[in-house]
Amino acid sequence: MFGIATPPARQSVSETITTLSGRLTSSTLLEDRRAAILGLRSFAKEYPASVASDALRGLIGSLSNDREDVDTVKVTLETLLMLFNPNDNSPEASEEIALWLADEFTQRQDNITLLLDFLETQDFYSRLYSLQLLSAILASRTERTEECIFTAPLGISRLVAVLDDSREAIRNEALSLLTYLTPTSTELQKRVAFEDAFDRIFNIIKAEGSLVRGDRIVEDCLILLANLLRLNASNQSFFREAGCVSKVASLLVDTATEHDDQGVVEWVKPQKNRNIYALLAVLRLFLVTGGIGTQANQNAFSHHGVLDQVLQLAFSRSTETQIKAEALVTCADLIRGNSARQEEFSQCRVTSVLDQPYENGDNSNPRHSISQVYVIDGLLDLTLSVPLMSAFNSRLAACECIKAYFYNHTVIRKHFLRRAIDGHTAGADETANVLTTLLQPLDSQASSDPYRYWFAAVIFFHLVFEDPDAKSLAMSVAEGDATQGEEVVTCVQTLTGNLIVGIQMNLDERVLVAYLMLLCGWLYEDPDGINDFLGEGSNLQSLVQAVSSKVGDGIIVQGLCAILLGIVYEFSTKDSPVPRATIHPILASQMGRERYIDQLSKLRAHPLLRDFEVLPQKLSTASVGGLPNVYFDATFVNFIKDNFSRLLRAIDRDPGMEIPVIANGVQRGISREMNTSQANADRIRKRTEAEIADLQNVIKKLETQLSKTANIEYETSIAEQAVRLQRAEEKAKDLEIRSDAAIENVSKITALLANKDKEKQAVQGELDDLLMVFGDLEDKVKEYRERLKALGESVSDGEDEGDQGDDVEDEVD
Repeated sequence: MFGIATPPARQSVSETITTLSGRLTSSTLLEDRRAAILGLRSFAKEYPASVASDALRGLIGSLSNDREDVDTVKVTLETLLMLFNPNDNSPEASEEIALWLADEFTQRQDNITLLLDFLETQDFYSRLYSLQLLSAILASRTERTEECIFTAPLGISRLVAVLDDSREAIRNEALSLLTYLTPTSTELQKRVAFEDAFDRIFNIIKAEGSLVRGDRIVEDCLILLANLLRLNASNQSFFREAGCVSKVASLLVDTATEHDDQGVVEWVKPQKNRNIYALLAVLRLFLVTGGIGTQANQNAFSHHGVLDQVLQLAFSRSTETQIKAEALVTCADLIRGNSARQEEFSQCRVTSVLDQPYENGDNSNPRHSISQVYVIDGLLDLTLSVPLMSAFNSRLAACECIKAYFYNHTVIRKHFLRRAIDGHTAGADETANVLTTLLQPLDSQASSDPYRYWFAAVIFFHLVFEDPDAKSLAMSVAEGDATQGEEVVTCVQTLTGNLIVGIQMNLDERVLVAYLMLLCGWLYEDPDGINDFLGEGSNLQSLVQAVSSKVGDGIIVQGLCAILLGIVYEFSTKDSPVPRATIHPILASQMGRERYIDQLSKLRAHPLLRDFEVLPQKLSTASVGGLPNVYFDATFVNFIKDNFSRLLRAIDRDPGMEIPVIANGVQRGISREMNTSQANADRIRKRTEAEIADLQNVIKKLETQLSKTANIEYETSIAEQAVRLQRAEEKAKDLEIRSDAAIENVSKITALLANKDKEKQAVQGELDDLLMVFGDLEDKVKEYRERLKALGESVSDGEDEGDQGDDVEDEVD
């Protein structure tokens, strides 16, 4: 009988993974390594921790060693991606695995550079998987990955170049990676932008169908564009210089051209709106108030017609409501603080909103049937005369646009206010006149459309806030003719009367808040306005009673009434219709210090005021069937927060102490005693000025005499200097003559010396000749002496020599 063979023992998963990892690192054949990687890939989804701990470095090494083999690179990258994205039900699934994997890649710069190298290949999977792996690493270790990509040779260039890939999957993955790479790092944003990213982004947008027909990829392009431009003045400047503003204008023109195209299917419209909204958001990044390049950006956009295109988009009948609002806010940013743009803006014309259906972008009527109006009239109509709840965001944005129109432009502000006053006093039927809206008696419309009054009050608030001239101009508005015995009611009194009537009628808080914001902003530091307010004595009592009664939730209206009372007391004087000494006891006894402070503190702590900057001021804050929770204007909120401490202490101010106010360089709000003191000071000043004038005349006379004396001394000094100069010139001439004579003598002496030298040379020559002759004679004498001695003659050394010489001479003769 044969025995049954025992089956081989089955390896555990961990043993198998260990075995495969060993093969990966030890095999010399490419096919064996690839087979090992395929085996590891089969375990990566279920056992990511085991595979990563045993084989991660081997996998990275395979990428480096086998980079030339496309198939091996593909399965290796797939395995690594599986490790980053394991199955949810995997027993080893953990967020820490991705962190550990990312650490392993980013600890060595070469690992990130290796992945970037694969972007140079044309293989589809090598490019795609490398981008996906970089995205996974970036998501886990953002800062370190950004640093590695930034420092890698040509790292940014390679990434941006992938945007030109015609294969959508690769291009879109590169777009996604760049989007996640650039939201915070300014240096990365600059590097990406200077790799011609702007042109590449616009090329993709155009290829995908622009804003109207483009899909999600267009929105992604605009998100990347926003990343590159947000708070980056360098990139914004480069964007302008690279001619990209004209490309933005072209996108908007295409949008306007295709906006009414009925060929756009319904399911495309949501993405179309998202694309347009994203482009408008990108535009607003250039237009941050107070930014370094904001005015240059505004001018560039206006030059290329962007402002007009955005404005037409805002008033187009086919534009969705949310896009209208964003377009109007963008228009406001395009002109705010730029006087040239503000002045040009008023000349623009738009389609009227009064004779068109406003909801759902209905376009049933032909465009040519809609009348054209100037943009300011169109904005006022939209703000004040479109009561539809769905249009609230557009109305709010139109209000912002109006405020931007006269922001920091005194001439336009006065023109706007003067036009409103003239229209009101003329009795014209202008439903879109802010002054008429606020001064007319409250009716049922205050309940049906409270925001009509709120918007009118906000606009008027910005017209007069911190502008003494505008306040004085507004105070000239009055109802009634005193010459005919009619009671004259001023603008401030009418506004206050409407406020009190609204409180008594228990109208919507938004209407009451509107009047209270306007009155607080107007009367602050305006003693004349305070006196106008106190001209109707019952106003004070009515406001004190309002602080004690509950209107709405009680906190907002009561708090604002208390603030208004504090302002009235703070800037009243002894000469006010109701003097300070009378106001203080009313506030202290009927309202009480504790209640005053409590109402102000509750208002300051109210979420709508305290958290104003973080709360959305939009229709989305409305409850079902209710109104939006929009109560305050941003400037008013800043005004309350900045002056809260002063207003809180106002009730503790002594009635005998008045607060002087400086308006246009003139001190106002001073009591009679101070006026008397000022008059005395003026008299003393005038007397002192007269004495100073006399002293100045004396000084002038002395200066004249001194000038004459100085002139005489000067002329005398000039004469003496002239004499000295003449003498010096004569001496100079004499010296010049002597110098010429000396030069002539020197020339003569030089010539004489030359002659003497010649004579000396001639004599010296003769002397030399004589010496030669004499030498010859001596030789002969010596010879003769020797002969004489030889003949026996005695010759002395003295005379004999002379005699012999004579004899010799005789013989010679």
